[in-house]
Amino acid sequence: MVDWSKLPDLAAVALLTSAFASVARRGQTSLSRLWQLGWAMIMFHFTAYAFLPAPGRWSDLANFVGSAALACAGLFFTWASVPYRKQTSSFWIFLSLIVTCTLYIGIFVFDPAPTWDLTATAALFGLLPLVIALYSLPRFTHPLRMALVGLYIILSAFLMAVQHRPNGEDLAINGILFTIYLTCAVHFWYAYPRATTGAFITIAGFFAWASVFVVGPLMVSYLPSFHMENEVWNLPKYVVAVGMILLLLEDQIEHNKYLALHDELTGLPNRRLFQDRLANALERARRSGAHAALLLIDLDDFKKVNDTVGHHVGDELLKRVGTLFLGRVRRSDTVARTGGDEFSVLLEEPMSRADALRVGESLSQLLDNSLEVNGHTVRVGASVGIAVFPDDASDAESLCIAADLRMYAGKNASKARYGSTLNRPFQPSSVPPHDSKPGLRLAE
Repeated sequence: MVDWSKLPDLAAVALLTSAFASVARRGQTSLSRLWQLGWAMIMFHFTAYAFLPAPGRWSDLANFVGSAALACAGLFFTWASVPYRKQTSSFWIFLSLIVTCTLYIGIFVFDPAPTWDLTATAALFGLLPLVIALYSLPRFTHPLRMALVGLYIILSAFLMAVQHRPNGEDLAINGILFTIYLTCAVHFWYAYPRATTGAFITIAGFFAWASVFVVGPLMVSYLPSFHMENEVWNLPKYVVAVGMILLLLEDQIEHNKYLALHDELTGLPNRRLFQDRLANALERARRSGAHAALLLIDLDDFKKVNDTVGHHVGDELLKRVGTLFLGRVRRSDTVARTGGDEFSVLLEEPMSRADALRVGESLSQLLDNSLEVNGHTVRVGASVGIAVFPDDASDAESLCIAADLRMYAGKNASKARYGSTLNRPFQPSSVPPHDSKPGLRLAE
């Protein structure tokens, strides 16, 4: 026997879950996978509850699967928003709650008589998270974890107080679900502090979802004549689903904005963002009468790396070089990848020509020694061109041209002197003296 009145709810959740999966597929992450698993549990919940009118043990089985799936969905949503998921102890707390919830609901549904195993399982709700948190306390602690442990200790005490009362099953199950979804709401509130529509709708939806398990029993007790349709009680689920879809869309929009301004391989600013920062830096320097320096760095014989050991090693080499350069400049400076094997560095005030020369030499020396990349020993040098604003050029385009000419002049001079650019030492002579004419006197 099937309760066909559940079909509209099941269809609505199925459509929202399909829409969620379609959006999540474009940017699949561990977070979106956990959310999808949670919504799969909600589907199981509605499907199982449609069979509640079935006779005998089939009804008990439907009740167990539906209630356990609803609880597990909330736990998966909570786990997805835990900011310290990589902590092993966090996984054990999550696993203990999954097992305890399933075990407790199973005992209550299939053997509701007052027994020692029901009381023991109720105690585990608070005991297991507390023991795991205390065991890991010397290595890790977090206010959010302490709040979670505190809520489940309160839940444990509540279950032992109400589970043997008349109508105790409903009170106990509602208490479990309220705690799970309240914890979920708190974790989402912590994980998404941003003031966006998706975050607001999702967090508010989870708080409303948790309140259903308190308001519902209270209305049954104090307003028995008042009837509310099931669709109203299920409304928070739909609100959360819409909110999560908006969160995924917001994240994808932010990611696309990031990719538009950053190099996908190294994560450094790309040419577009670098040109914007360069223009702003020159404007600030112009107003304050300060100097700014542009360094163009080209990796020597990088093509040989790709040809001899493969492009995957070349890609890793570019990542390593970007990391090395970032570690050698100030936070106020900018390192960007502006070409295939070309990096650009913007040095802002306080900055002088001597400072720019020292930084250029320092960056070049980083590549004097061989690098271990994916099991291969790689040796590359660097050709550096330096131009200083306002001495060498008065605008961004002219500054880039001056630095580019000097970089290639230094590369050509090195080839003529050493016969190869591989592991070439930095050439200070590629930087003209302070009184030289912009863009004319290059490497000697």
